[in-house]
Amino acid sequence: MAAETLLAAGVAVDLYDAMPSVGRKFLLAGKGGLNLTHAEDAARFITRYGARQAQIAPLLREFGATRLRDWVHDLGIETFIGSSQRVFPKEMKAAPLLRAWLHRLRGAGLRIHVRHRWLGWNDEGALRFATQQGETTAHASATVLALGGASWSRLGSDGAWVPLLEARGIAVAPLQPANCGFEISWSPFLREKHAGQPLKAVTAVLTDTAGTTHRRSGELMVSDYGIEGSLVYALSAPLRDTIAARGSATLLLDLLPGHDAQRVANEVTHPRGSRSLASHLQSRLGLKGLKAALLREVLTTAQMNDAQTLAVTIKALPLRLTAPRPIDEAISSAGGVPFETLDYGLMLKTLPGVFCAGEMLDWEAPTGGYLLTACFATGRAAGAGAAAFLHTT
Repeated sequence: MAAETLLAAGVAVDLYDAMPSVGRKFLLAGKGGLNLTHAEDAARFITRYGARQAQIAPLLREFGATRLRDWVHDLGIETFIGSSQRVFPKEMKAAPLLRAWLHRLRGAGLRIHVRHRWLGWNDEGALRFATQQGETTAHASATVLALGGASWSRLGSDGAWVPLLEARGIAVAPLQPANCGFEISWSPFLREKHAGQPLKAVTAVLTDTAGTTHRRSGELMVSDYGIEGSLVYALSAPLRDTIAARGSATLLLDLLPGHDAQRVANEVTHPRGSRSLASHLQSRLGLKGLKAALLREVLTTAQMNDAQTLAVTIKALPLRLTAPRPIDEAISSAGGVPFETLDYGLMLKTLPGVFCAGEMLDWEAPTGGYLLTACFATGRAAGAGAAAFLHTT
C-alpha cells in the first residue's frame, strides 16, 4: 500500500521482500476466508484499537473500512458482509486480490526484489540486503519499513529488525503475543476427552489490574494446552498484561448468558427426584458435554452437590490462565515502534526519510478485519508521508 501510494505520486519505487514471493502472510490471512475489514459503525470500530485509538483514528479517517472496500472493488474483487458484520471477498480467498493488485503495481512501474533480507544500513547510509548471491546494497531517497511483528516467523515476521533500529537509537516496545491462546493446567481427563471442542454461547469476564472489567460474548476452543479462539483473542491484551503483572489471570465464564442468576438458581434447586445431577442439569438447563465437564473441572464433588455454589459457578466459572502461548504461534503481535517516535507522516523523528508501517508499529487489535484495515491505513499514511518528504527535499 505504501508502494502504491508513492507510485501514484510519481515516485519510482523498489520493493524488497525477504521471502521468495511477496504477500505470504496476507495469503495466510486468507486461508480460512480473507476477513478484510468490518462493517460496524466508525465510532465502535476505533475502540478496537485500545490504548492506541488516538493514533489509529486519524489514519482510519483517511483510509478506513469504507475506502478499503472501494479500493478492493476497484481491483475487480467483489465483497460481501457476513452475518457477523465481517467483510470478505466474494471468493473468500486472498490470492485473486493479491494477483490483481500485483498486476496493477507492476503496470505502474513497481520493481520487486524477492529473497532480499534487510540487514540495516552501511556506514554510507545505503540499505544492506542479504541475498542468495551475497550481500548487496541499495541507495534510497526515502525508505518505508514494513517489517511485520514477530508472529509467524516462517513467513518472514520474525522481529529480526528490532536490534537494527535499536542500534540507531530507536526505542522499540518489546514484541509480545497478541490474538493468542492461553495456557491452563487442565486435568488429564478434560484434556483427553474434550481438547479440540468448541465452547459455544458463553460470556467471558476479566477484571484487570486497574479494576477495569472486560466482557466479551461468543465462542472459544478448548485445546490441550488451554483455550484459544475469537472470544479469547478479543481479550488477549488485558489477559496478557494481567498475567505479566500478577503471574496469572482469572477469567470468569458465564456458561448460560441467556439465563439470569435467579433462574439458574431456581433450576438447580428444583427437586430432581431419582435423577442424577448430570441428568438434572441437562434437563433443566441444557448443561451437558464440555460445559458440564468444566463444572466438574473446577468444583469438587461436595461443591457440585451444593446448590448455591453450583449455581454461582454456572454463571461465573473461574479459569486460571497462567501464560500466553509463544509469540510465534500468535496471529499477531503487540509492541514495536512507538508512535511517539514518529511524526504525523509516520517518519522516524530521529531518522529523516525513514518511515514505518504495519504491524511493526506499537498497536494491536482483535481479529475481525481490524488488523488488516489498520495495516492498509498505516501503509497508505507512510507512503503519503514519504511522498511529501521527497517533494519537499
